[in-house]
Amino acid sequence: MLVAAFLLAFLVPPSRAATSECLDCHGGHGLSMVDSTGARVSLDVDRGVLSNSVHGDLECTDCHAGATQLPHPRSLPPVDCGSCHSDEAASYREHGFRKEVPGHLFPACSDCHGTHDILAPSDPRSKANPLNLPATCGHCHENQAIVGPSHIPMVAPVEQYERGVHARLRPDGKGPVAGCLDCHSPAGTAHVILAPIEPQSTINHFNVAKTCGRCHAKTEADYQQGTHGRAAARGESDAPVCIDCHGAHDILPVTDPRSPVSPTRVSMTVCAPCHASERLNVRYGLPTGILDSWRHSYHGLKSTDGDSRVANCSSCHRAHLVLPASDPASSIAPANVRATCAGCHRGISSRLARIKIHRAGGIFLDATGKAVRGIYVVAIVVIIGLMVAHWLVDLSKRIRVLNRGPQVRRMRRDELVQHTLLMVTFTVLAITGFAFHYSGSWWARALFGWPGGFLFRRIVHLVAATLFILTAVWHVVYLVRPRGRAFLRDIWPRALDFRQFFHTMGYDLGLRREAPRFGRFSYIEKAEYWALVWGTVVMIVTGLALWFGAATERMLQVGGLGVMLVVHFYEAILAGLAIFVWHFYSTIFNPPVYPNNPSWYTGRMPLRMYREEHPDDPALREAEEAIEREARVEAGPETPAPEADEEPLLGHAPRGDEGAASPEGEAGNEADGTDAPEEPPREPP
Repeated sequence: MLVAAFLLAFLVPPSRAATSECLDCHGGHGLSMVDSTGARVSLDVDRGVLSNSVHGDLECTDCHAGATQLPHPRSLPPVDCGSCHSDEAASYREHGFRKEVPGHLFPACSDCHGTHDILAPSDPRSKANPLNLPATCGHCHENQAIVGPSHIPMVAPVEQYERGVHARLRPDGKGPVAGCLDCHSPAGTAHVILAPIEPQSTINHFNVAKTCGRCHAKTEADYQQGTHGRAAARGESDAPVCIDCHGAHDILPVTDPRSPVSPTRVSMTVCAPCHASERLNVRYGLPTGILDSWRHSYHGLKSTDGDSRVANCSSCHRAHLVLPASDPASSIAPANVRATCAGCHRGISSRLARIKIHRAGGIFLDATGKAVRGIYVVAIVVIIGLMVAHWLVDLSKRIRVLNRGPQVRRMRRDELVQHTLLMVTFTVLAITGFAFHYSGSWWARALFGWPGGFLFRRIVHLVAATLFILTAVWHVVYLVRPRGRAFLRDIWPRALDFRQFFHTMGYDLGLRREAPRFGRFSYIEKAEYWALVWGTVVMIVTGLALWFGAATERMLQVGGLGVMLVVHFYEAILAGLAIFVWHFYSTIFNPPVYPNNPSWYTGRMPLRMYREEHPDDPALREAEEAIEREARVEAGPETPAPEADEEPLLGHAPRGDEGAASPEGEAGNEADGTDAPEEPPREPP
C-alpha cells in the first residue's frame, strides 16, 4: 500500500488546473504585467464574457497548455490555435506582404478574432462579423505605425471605404454591400489574403476586373470585350482597370458630383490622364490633341460649365465596352453613330450624325463653318491691325511733340547706359527666372519648350545675371566720382521726404490746396532707388548662392540652400510687382507724364515736364536761365526771346494752380543711380 501511494504521489502527473482555479487570480483582481514594449497589460478575465464566448465550454488549459500546475510559471508559451483549427492554421501563412515569421508584425489570430471574447462570425457582436470587419481591419490598416514600415500606399482606407457605396448595408441588413473579404480574399476568408504582386491575388492589377465581376458580372463582360479589357488580357500594365476609374475604397455613385466618373468629371478626371499622355499616345499609336479638341467643342464647354446632361466621353464611347471606330460593334462605328447620337438628339439626321465632334486637328467645321471662321479671322486682323496702326501713329506724334522744344538733361551718356543695362538685364532675368519656376506654363513652353530650350534659358539667365552684377559694380564706382557723390547726397533720405509724403497724401485726398514742391528727387524716386539697392544686394547674394549650390550647402549646412531659393524667388516677385505698380505709373501712366518720360532713351526731360515734377530743383532755374540766354543769342539783339514753354505738349495741359505736379515719373531712371539731371555746373567744370 505504501509503495502504491508513493507511485501515485510522485509518478502520476498532477491534473491540470480548472477554469475556476484560474479565475481565483485572473477573475478581476487587478492582475497585470508589463509586456515587451513597456506597456502594462491587464491579465484579468471577465467571467461572463468568457462563458458566453465560443470557447466558454473549454478549460483555460485547453488553450494555455503551459499552465499545467498552479502557480504556473511567470512566462507561458503562446497559445497555439492550430492545435484545434488545423485547416485554418495550414492556410494562414501570409497576410498581404507579411509572412508568418517571428518579429515580422504578422497578425495573430487574436488581432482579428479577439481573446476571451471570441464569438462566431455570424454573431453581430463578433469582430469577424461583416458589420464589424472594417473596424477590425482598420485597427491595423488605419495605424501608420503598423502599415508604414510595410510601405502600404493607402492612407485611411477604412475611412475612405465608409464614405463609399460598398459600405452601405445590404437589403437584409446583415452586412455591407461589399466588405473587406469580398474584394481582398480569393477564398472568401481572412486566412487567405495575398499581396497585390501575387498572381493569384484578387487585387492584382490583372485580376481586379474579375474580382469586381463577382458582383458586376455584366459590367465585367463588357469590359473584357472592350479595348481596355483586351489590353489588360495581353498583360499591358498601362491598361486601366476598375479601380483606375472608380477608385479603390472611396467608390461613390455616378450621381454623386464628387465621383470621378460623374458626368461632369469623367472626361477630365478619368479619361484625360491617359488620353492626354504623350507617352501613352505614342506607345499605342493614338492621335494626340483629341482631348483638347473635345474641351473646346460644344459638349466640352458645356461639361466644363457643370452641365451634367451634356455628352461626355462615356456618353458616346460607352463606359466599359469601349471599342475603336473600326470595330463594327463600336458605338462610334459609322453604322452606329446615328443611333449613339440619338440617345440625346432624338430624330437626328444621318448627315448631322456624320459631323466630326472632335478630332486631332481640332473642332470639325463644314464648308459654312470654315467660311464664317475665315471671315472672322480677316475681320480680326484688319480691324485690330488698323487700331494698332492708329495707336502707333498717334503715339509717335505725341512722342515727337514731347521731344520738341526746350529740354533739360536728366542723365549723361554713361548714366543712360547704366540705366539701359539695368532695364534690359532685369527684364531678361525676370522672364528666364520665372520660366524656370513655372516651366509647365503655356508661356514658358512657348518660349523654351523646343529641344534644348531650357538649357538655352539657363545660359541666357546666367549671362544676364553676370551683366547685372557688372552693372551694379559700375554703379558703385560711379558713386565715388564727383557727380556720383552729388547724386548720392541728393538721393539720401531726409526728414523733408516724410513731410512731403504726408503733404502729397493730403493734397491727393483734397485736404490741402497745394501740391508739394520737389527738388532734384522726390520721395517716390528715393524710395525706389533704395529699394533697388536692397533688392540688388539680396538677388546677387542669393543668386550666387544658388549658382554655386554645392559650396553653399557645405557652408550653410542642410536647409540653407532652400532658404536661398525661397528668398531669391519671392524677392524677384516683389521687385517685378514694384516695377509694374510703382515705376510704370510714375514713368508712363501718371497723366502729366503719359505717354512716357523720354529721359529713359534720350537722357533729357522736356522743360515743362521738369518744371512740373521738380520745381524746387536749383538746377531747373539755372537751366531756364541758360535756355533763355541761348534764345536771346539766336534771336538777335532786337528780337525779344520767346517764352521757354511756347511749344505746347500735345495732350498735357499744365496743372495751373500750383505750378507743381505729382512726382515726376522717372523713378526708375534715378533708381539705378544713373539718372540725376545734368545741372549747369555748381562748381567750375
